[in-house]
Amino acid sequence: QAAAPLHPVTVQCQEAQVVVTVHRDLFGTGRLVKATDLTLGSAACLPVAQSAAEGTVTFVAGLHECGSTLQMTPDSLIYKTVLSYKPTPSGNLVIVRTNVAVVPIECHYPRKSNVSSNAIQPTWIPFHSTLSAEERLVFSLRLMNDDWSTERLSNGFQLGERLHLQADVASGNHVPLRLFVDDCVATLRPDRNSSPRYALIDLSGCLVDGRSDDTTSAFISPRPRQETLQFVVDAFKFAGDDRNLIYITCHLKVSPVDQAPNPLNKACSFNKASSLWAPVEGTGDICSCCETGNCPLYG
Repeated sequence: QAAAPLHPVTVQCQEAQVVVTVHRDLFGTGRLVKATDLTLGSAACLPVAQSAAEGTVTFVAGLHECGSTLQMTPDSLIYKTVLSYKPTPSGNLVIVRTNVAVVPIECHYPRKSNVSSNAIQPTWIPFHSTLSAEERLVFSLRLMNDDWSTERLSNGFQLGERLHLQADVASGNHVPLRLFVDDCVATLRPDRNSSPRYALIDLSGCLVDGRSDDTTSAFISPRPRQETLQFVVDAFKFAGDDRNLIYITCHLKVSPVDQAPNPLNKACSFNKASSLWAPVEGTGDICSCCETGNCPLYG
């Protein structure tokens, strides 16, 4: 009898994908399972390769693919999926000789790490300039409870409720920074360019969702602090689609606090009472391009 493999299932959590290697002697009995009886995730993804010499089957999937789920804790992003084994009869037989098996798989990633960001050019002495260039900007976007005191434990909403979204940046030793949300799009897949897609914030800081007649979406003014920006969005779903999971992807950026808000760096909401766009800070004219649609982008 063949010796049971020490680890019949091994997992590699890579930067953007998970690699699962399964030994076909899954139960350590010397009887090899069929590769076609193995699938990954609720989407039942099939293996991409198998090695007859080593008796292994390999799955490769993006972190968001194959029906994986994402759980967020204060410190980690946890992607969860399952390896499933469902034996099928061989030939014309109506019996199977192994049990169904489900192996849970998790990949844990730290939430706090470096992000791409152009260096802020401070106006102080060179020594501090060096420190500022080396400091990391840590951005976050969180669903909050209704009074903004803590992060919301559930990401489930009913139509008619409001999403309380809070964007933050931890600026460390930088010159004082003011946070802005350039754009936010909602999609049914993690790819922000997928279709259908709906723009919540666009045109370098215009909360365009609030322009619709049936919404109260708006930025919260005043800010609790310059490195934080809060906004509320009425819950919604995509018409004609029964999927209940929606991805919201936002582009965050900062500017020095001593730089006045302008058409490129702004946070503008539509005031239905006055039928005018109003900024969280700055003069009203910086929001005029929200109506005309000719705002500067990503300067």
